[in-house]
Amino acid sequence: MADMDEDVKSSFASLGLQEWLITQCKSVGINRPSAIQHNCIPPILKGQDCIGCAKTGSGKTAAFALPIIQKLSEDPYGIYCLVITPTRELAFQIADQFRVLGKPLGLKDCVIVGGFDMVKQGLELSRKPHVVISTPGRLADHLKSSNTFSLSKIKFLVLDEADRLLEGNFGPDLDVIFDAVPSKRQTLLFSATITDTMKELKKMSMSKPFFWHSKAPVATVEQLDQRYVLVPAQVKDAYLIHMLKTFQEEEENKSIMIFTSTCKYCHTLSIMLRELGFPCASLHSMVKQRIRLASLAMFKSNQVKILVATDVASRGLDIPTVQLVINHNVPTSPKDYIHRVGRTARAGRGGMAITMVTQFDVKLVYAVEQRINTKLTEYSIEESEVLPILNEVALAKSQAEMKLEELDFGERKAINKRKQLIMEGKDPEEELAKEKKEKKRKRRKGPSTSGEASTSKER
Repeated sequence: MADMDEDVKSSFASLGLQEWLITQCKSVGINRPSAIQHNCIPPILKGQDCIGCAKTGSGKTAAFALPIIQKLSEDPYGIYCLVITPTRELAFQIADQFRVLGKPLGLKDCVIVGGFDMVKQGLELSRKPHVVISTPGRLADHLKSSNTFSLSKIKFLVLDEADRLLEGNFGPDLDVIFDAVPSKRQTLLFSATITDTMKELKKMSMSKPFFWHSKAPVATVEQLDQRYVLVPAQVKDAYLIHMLKTFQEEEENKSIMIFTSTCKYCHTLSIMLRELGFPCASLHSMVKQRIRLASLAMFKSNQVKILVATDVASRGLDIPTVQLVINHNVPTSPKDYIHRVGRTARAGRGGMAITMVTQFDVKLVYAVEQRINTKLTEYSIEESEVLPILNEVALAKSQAEMKLEELDFGERKAINKRKQLIMEGKDPEEELAKEKKEKKRKRRKGPSTSGEASTSKER
C-alpha cells in the first residue's frame, strides 16, 4: 500500500496535469516528475507566481512548460506566453521542448534572437504564435522599432536563468520588455543558482510567489566526478592536449566540452586543436549565429567529439552525451563553475569535470569548493608525460594565433560597439578611453567576482 501511495505521489496525474499531456510526456521519455516539477507545477496551475531553483539537469524547462501548455489548451490564443533567456542557443532549446510537449495542441512557437533577419522575425511575431522565446536585446529592438505585434495580453512571463538576466547588463532591455507586458500576469523565474537579487525580487516585486529551492547540501549532482589538475601556467595547453589524447585513447567516442574565459582564446584554442589533429567545433558570441547553431548540431550529433566554448554555452544547454567537461580556466565566479560542470552528469547519468589550476588560481578553487560544499580531488599528470609534446603544442598555438590575426578577429565587435555608442548619443572615443582606464584599474586591483564571458550580453 505504501508503494502505491508513493507511485501516486510521484506521478504527473497527482500534480493536476491532464491525461493527454501526461501521455505526451511519456512519449518523449518523461515518466515521472523530478523534484522541481513535483513542487512547482501545482502552484503554477493554481495561478501563483513562482521562483524555482534546482541543480542543472533537473528538468526546470518542463517544470514551467507543462503547466503553461495545459493552461494554453484551456484558452488558446497568441501571444500567450513570453520566455526570456540570456543566450540564443538556450532559446532554441526551450522552443524545441515547447514544440515537442505541445504537439497534440498544435502549439506554435517563435524564437526571436540576434543574428537573424529582423524583418522575417517581425512577420513571425505578427502571426501571433502561442509562445515567444527570446533574448532580451533582440526583443527590445523589435518593441522599439515595430508596432505589428503586442505583448499586452500575455498570461505568462518566464525568466529562465533568471539570476543571469537580473544580474547581468540586460537591465535597459528588460525595462523595455517589462513596460510592454501587462501587470496582471503570472511571472515565473527559474535558475540553477539562487542569488540575492532573486531573493529581493521575491520580497518586493512579485505577487506572493511560491518559492522552491532544492535543499541539497551539495550544489552539483552526486553522479559528477569533480577533479582538478595542477599545471604550470606557461604550458597549460600542453597539459590540455595530453589529457585529450589520454581520454580519447581510453574511449575514442568520448564527448568533451572545453570551457575558456574569452571569445578570442576560444577561437585560438579551436584552431590549435584542429592543427594537432583533434576535430572540434567552437561556440562563442563573436561568430555568426548560423555557425553557432551548426557547431552545436555537429557536437550533439557526434560529428565532432570536442566543443570549445565560452560561458555562452554554460547555461541550460542539454547535451545528454557529454561525458567530460574541462575548465581551461578556473571561473572567477563559483556560480559559473556550477553552470559549466552542469553540462555533464545530466538526468542521472555519470560524468567528470576537470578544472585546470595554475599557481595563480588557488584562491579561486577554494571559493568554488566553498560554494559547492565539496572538495575537488586531484587528477594527477606527471610532468615527464607532457614534456615530449611541448614544442609541437607551442608551434601549433603560434600558427593558430597567426591565423586569428589574418581573420581580423575582434574587428567586427569593435565596429558594432562604436555604432551602439553613437546610437546612444555617446562619444565613442571618450567611452572607449573610459573603458580602457577601468580595465587597467581592475587589473591592478586583481580578479573580480565575475568573468568576462559571464557578463557579455546577447541580443
